[in-house]
Amino acid sequence: MIDFLNLKKINQVHRNELLKAMENVLDSGWFILGDHVSKFEKEFAEFCGADFCIGVANGLDALILILEGYKELGIMKKGDEVIVPSNTYIASILAISRTGLTPILVEPDIDTYLIDENRIIEKITSKTKAILPVHLYGRLCNMDAIKEIAKNHQLKIIEDCAQSHGATLNNIFCGNMGDAAGFSFYPGKNLGALGDGGAITTNDAELAKVIAALRNYGSGKKYENLYQGMNSRLDEVQAAFLSIKLKEVNEDNKKRRKIAQYYLDHITNPQIVLPFENRKNIVHLESHVWHLFVVRVAMRDKFQKYLSDHGVQTVIHYPIPPHKQQAYTEWNHLSFPVSEKIHDQIISLPISPVMQPEEAEIVCKIVNSFT
Repeated sequence: MIDFLNLKKINQVHRNELLKAMENVLDSGWFILGDHVSKFEKEFAEFCGADFCIGVANGLDALILILEGYKELGIMKKGDEVIVPSNTYIASILAISRTGLTPILVEPDIDTYLIDENRIIEKITSKTKAILPVHLYGRLCNMDAIKEIAKNHQLKIIEDCAQSHGATLNNIFCGNMGDAAGFSFYPGKNLGALGDGGAITTNDAELAKVIAALRNYGSGKKYENLYQGMNSRLDEVQAAFLSIKLKEVNEDNKKRRKIAQYYLDHITNPQIVLPFENRKNIVHLESHVWHLFVVRVAMRDKFQKYLSDHGVQTVIHYPIPPHKQQAYTEWNHLSFPVSEKIHDQIISLPISPVMQPEEAEIVCKIVNSFT
């Protein structure tokens, strides 16, 4: 079986360093908000080109804390609207709902699977306060267009970078393309911890200060609580692990690009809709970090079974669009045809920095033999 993603192999490369890091944390006797978190925050801010990084418990909390920070600063209030793609993973939307704000769903571009910047303007109202572009699957949104819209309408840009660690365009990294950004370090991410973890990057010193307090019970000084905060802190041990793995992210992304390019060059089955199929926005191909290699197939269930029967593991990201989830029954009657088509047809092929060239070759042959 060709694994979709083998986390054991990915982390085995760093085994000795990871064990040493665990030993260092254990011997330090300091396990919450210590030197390892501070070190990683500095390293990750530099990696993204941002002034500030705040380590938090997970990617969902990262987005929640950004929005709560803006509320504490008086920039947003309950009931304000945040524009978000309708085909994103539900966490992007949950963050908006959990903070008492209103998610406004916008359809993606069928060719890129990213929020359609041409549809954003029609959803802007007097209550709109932010755009939350999601760099889905590791591919950057059209940030030049989104920045222009945000500037013209005085909106904040909050990047969801949960799947795009290291994606860059014109020497600007994701996490430094808007006003603030949320990252996830879930184990399967391009930069993955050995458990949950997340971070926020921003160049806004005031926002960073508020978020740093909010993640720690609303406290900037022990036992003095400025805000009604929460407990969402990146663990010392996960920060130590992430510092090790951060050094290899760019190289790992190069390996992902090489596999993706092989797929693009060698998958010729006309039933398979490839990324960049019509070469739209081809300039962004080099910026893609290929967290996932997602294709569309009309007969997805048959295709997935065929690959499984022939020893190729695949995953569907994601089978049910947010507006059809039970969690949002108030949206179940709505129609987002582009999102629905995407969620009905997409399937992710194996891709990772430890995938071997011969495995990619086998995947292509099996995909091409599907009828």
